[in-house]
Amino acid sequence: MPDVPPSPRRAVLAPLLVAGLLLATPAAAQEIPGLSGAGEAAEEAAGPAPGTVEAEATPEDDLEIEERLREIYSTVAGLEGIEPEVRSGVVVLSGEALSSADRERAVRIARQLRGVVEVEERIAEVRDVERRLAPAFANLRERLWGIAAALPLLGVALAIFLAFALLARWVGRWRQPYERLAPNRFLRDLLRQAVRALLVLAGAILALETLDATALVAAVAGAAGLAGLALGFALRDLVENYIASVLLSVRQPFLPNDHVVIEGQEGRVVRLTSRATILMTLEGNHVRIPNADVFKGTILNYSRNPRRRFDFRVGVDVATDLAAAIELAVGTLDRMEGVLDDPPPHGWVVELGESNVVLHLFGWMDQRRAEWAKVRGEAIRVVKEAFDAAGIGMPEPIYDLRVRELEVRTGAGAEGEERPRPAEEAAASPAPSRPAAETVELELDISRDTHLEREVAADRTGPGGEDLLDPAAPME
Repeated sequence: MPDVPPSPRRAVLAPLLVAGLLLATPAAAQEIPGLSGAGEAAEEAAGPAPGTVEAEATPEDDLEIEERLREIYSTVAGLEGIEPEVRSGVVVLSGEALSSADRERAVRIARQLRGVVEVEERIAEVRDVERRLAPAFANLRERLWGIAAALPLLGVALAIFLAFALLARWVGRWRQPYERLAPNRFLRDLLRQAVRALLVLAGAILALETLDATALVAAVAGAAGLAGLALGFALRDLVENYIASVLLSVRQPFLPNDHVVIEGQEGRVVRLTSRATILMTLEGNHVRIPNADVFKGTILNYSRNPRRRFDFRVGVDVATDLAAAIELAVGTLDRMEGVLDDPPPHGWVVELGESNVVLHLFGWMDQRRAEWAKVRGEAIRVVKEAFDAAGIGMPEPIYDLRVRELEVRTGAGAEGEERPRPAEEAAASPAPSRPAAETVELELDISRDTHLEREVAADRTGPGGEDLLDPAAPME
């Protein structure tokens, strides 16, 4: 059979397939002469891959590493006394370092160099005091020189901050803008303080930006936020009282010297502070009530309405004409000085006791002209004297005790009749009486007692006179 010559395509593809197989299998390439030498030449030209160590280190490589380390150590402060020695890629560090941190840094630098196989650290720490203190003094000297160089810049930043602080103080003394914005004095003070704080904060930020310390501003702001949150929980009662003082100063349920009862404490208002309401009791003592309790509590203000009603009860005998007794008591109160005609005094029967009947009498007085307690006491006196003059008894509880004798009755007459006992005789004799319409002369003083008002006024004008109440402001 005749030989068929190979096609041109086969002649080209066959050598290419053989070369690809040889390159894919390095072991096979090493067995084939000619190809192994070409691979080694390519690897030597490319050099070792990053992060790998050459299999064999020459003395020239060790010398290069050693010189490189000496150059680095002589440049870095604190590593000048370290001597490197390199043998076959192994670096031996000896000499002296000022601290353990310098030793670790020297080892770390040596390990980063290419061609280093291992690092042996034989560095000793310096124990000499003078050598240990020399770097510290050098750093201090450098810092002082740096501060001296920055003094002009510090002066400019300080001047900016002081300028804004003076501006805040000057703006805080203005009156007209704040009075237009806030009619309440306490709100005006808050607005004034807020403007001052904003101006001072703006000056501080500009000063820090001049010093290129804006990162410090963010750090301080973050720390201030966390601190404010913590203080908010810790000072919750204080914050609550402060907010209550703002609301009370706006609402103003009372004025200075008002006679009030707050949470069971009775007295006259001395002042309203940012934390508490101060009262002066009727005995002249000071009472401080937290503003949160005042805001949430019940307030009884006797001074808001100048007219005030008084009342008292009086008992009369069961045999008394009750209608006449009430008419007499009401007429006596109507003629009394200090009792108002409008509304007129009045009264009625409220209770039937075991030995008396209780009448309840009412009257109105003007607190601007008379003292409530004095008018009430005088009313009781004149009604009692009117009843005595009319022969209306006000008996106490009476118990009737009867004793029976079996044989002889004490006090029997000759004919066996009983004589009236002394007690019965006294009961039978009528009491002396005066005309019911007779006017009772007033002897007691019912004028207003201003002693406590003078005490409150003296206390308000004394030291520590912070007061959030404004008599000219609208009241609730």
